[in-house]
Amino acid sequence: VQLVESGGGLVQVGGSLRLSCISSGRAFRDLSMAWFRQAPEKEREFVAQMRWSGGPAYYEDSVKGRFTIIRDSAKNTVYLQMNNVKPEDTAVYLCAADTPPWAIVSSVRRISSYDYWGQGTLVNVSS
Repeated sequence: VQLVESGGGLVQVGGSLRLSCISSGRAFRDLSMAWFRQAPEKEREFVAQMRWSGGPAYYEDSVKGRFTIIRDSAKNTVYLQMNNVKPEDTAVYLCAADTPPWAIVSSVRRISSYDYWGQGTLVNVSS
């Protein structure tokens, strides 16, 4: 599985940005997709997750109500719609994929649950 992110850049506080992650190499319906982020000198942290086959999406508490994970089957793409961004959202955002057997719900926030990672795209929120 290959994952390629795009869409990062400079955005002002309160603005919006949409990140994209294109997947190839395996049927998208087999994948559980997630976004993580890593700020300078901080550990990588979970942002959002959803299974391609459906079901609920899960979010890190600080992004609930502001970020939305969206899938597009026709384009093999998962998006992260970021609204009302804050300075603390500044980070490299990485796309990750989990293959069957998928991690259980209680484990979707763990880095170790994911088999494939993209290179990341930088989001810089200016105040």
